Amino acid sequence: MPATPCRKSAISRSDPSVTDPPAASAPVIHAARRQPLVGVALMLAALFCFAVLDTTGKFLSQRYPVGVLVWARYLVPAIVLGTVLAPRMGRLLLATPRWRLQMLRAALLAAVSFLIMGGLKSIPMAEGTSLFFITPLIVTLLAGPVLGERVTPGQWLIALFGFSGVLLIARPDGHLPLWPVIMLLAGSLFYALYQLATRMLAPTERPLTTLYYTALVGAALSTLALPAAAHSAWPTPRDTLLVLSLGVSGMAGHFLLIRAMAYAQASVLSPLIYVQLVWATLMGWWVFGDLPGLSAVAGAAIIVVSGLASAWLAHRR
Repeated sequence: MPATPCRKSAISRSDPSVTDPPAASAPVIHAARRQPLVGVALMLAALFCFAVLDTTGKFLSQRYPVGVLVWARYLVPAIVLGTVLAPRMGRLLLATPRWRLQMLRAALLAAVSFLIMGGLKSIPMAEGTSLFFITPLIVTLLAGPVLGERVTPGQWLIALFGFSGVLLIARPDGHLPLWPVIMLLAGSLFYALYQLATRMLAPTERPLTTLYYTALVGAALSTLALPAAAHSAWPTPRDTLLVLSLGVSGMAGHFLLIRAMAYAQASVLSPLIYVQLVWATLMGWWVFGDLPGLSAVAGAAIIVVSGLASAWLAHRR
């Protein structure tokens, strides 16, 4: 089962660097658990930001090294958050009793960024994104043993139903290049672990602290890839703005995801990740000219139904 408010208070008292009073923070988390529909809405907004991030990254990766794009994607939020939040929060911005899990979560996401952006470079948006969408099934499988959540048969059926919609949209034909496929499948595994880590941190951590760790660790790790891009072309003014937008859309998406995880269980939110494929397919058509067919429309309908069914089950529970 998820951590209770009482468990949160015990963690806070065990670390003197955490100064939020339990009496003030516990009711917020307790109320959030009773609003799964709010979590669903936040998750949908986060997934839209991720679709924008993936589309922009694929567009830019045709001309610039993936390492540079990932570095900018994390450096921008690290600078923005540090500039805005450090004067107000001081040491509290980095204060956490679970810094190891924070760093592991951020490192997982940095790996996902490299794998997904590198995989989508050579694969159309719909097909490439569909490979990434085994993530909800992995989350559903691991939510029980890792988080102690009860996964009902209905949630299993919803996850499988949503995955059938993914297959209808992507229409995998076995002709995709091997290495990008492997990169995307590995990214889906790391992203599932990242989601579970986010859920574990959500009841006890400040969202802004978690977001800052994500940007700081991601920027530090992606810096290691910069020497390989030393001879790449300098971005044009338009492309420079697009590169900077990677950090903005990523920062917004992950803040919304952190808040969504505080309002609903991972097994409830995971089927909704399929909605990102709808937006990715539309953006792939708009930017790259990949026009979806009737099967894509049918798959989108299945994904929407699975998301609504997940929200309805969460509301009843």
